[in-house]
Amino acid sequence: MPGKDPLLTAFESRFGHRFANVENLNLAITHSSTGAGRNYERLEFLGDRVLGLVMAELLYDVFPDEAEGDLAKRHAALVSGETLAIIAEQINLGEVLKLSHGERAGGGAKNENILADVMEALIGAVYLDAGLPPCKPVIASLWEAVLHTMKEPPRDPKTGLQEWAQGRGLPLPKYEMIGRSGPDHAPVFTIAVTVEGFEPLSADGPSRRAAEKAAATLLLNRIEGHS
Repeated sequence: MPGKDPLLTAFESRFGHRFANVENLNLAITHSSTGAGRNYERLEFLGDRVLGLVMAELLYDVFPDEAEGDLAKRHAALVSGETLAIIAEQINLGEVLKLSHGERAGGGAKNENILADVMEALIGAVYLDAGLPPCKPVIASLWEAVLHTMKEPPRDPKTGLQEWAQGRGLPLPKYEMIGRSGPDHAPVFTIAVTVEGFEPLSADGPSRRAAEKAAATLLLNRIEGHS
């Protein structure tokens, strides 16, 4: 029986879980571009739910005096695709991703959306491999730095802009996609946001949601600068 790939063994150390069944790991890092009969997508679905539950428990423990609304803001930021991709890069996940030659050549190993999805799949794989209890130390270790350096609950810029407009009796902000460029594996979306009384501002992002948040941040900064 062949031994485990040394690259996977090294990755397990960085990730923080030694898989009893290496097929759980292999499935979690297999992208659909490989043409394999199975890929990480179902595990991603499972891992998303496991991460959400474990992160909620961690926040409940770490911030015992914080209100539900502030915990929810922290939770949304910590399980976001942006945070997942950052953590994936820190453990060099791209090195072990199973991608087609074309996908890897096109930058798939550094694609934030793929990295975020595979991080969730890996958490789902830990759950299948060993159950829920081992998931908590894995997640706590990987998220430790960002969890404990987040001094204040993050403000979602889209929510902040909406609240500002509503507080002044203005219509809700309007978001419009004015451009999309780049290849399919690394798209760039351009979104413009408008609030009554201010000129529209636009921003780019790797997803529509990211571009909307970036545009909202720019407009909030402008509004606050005028206040």
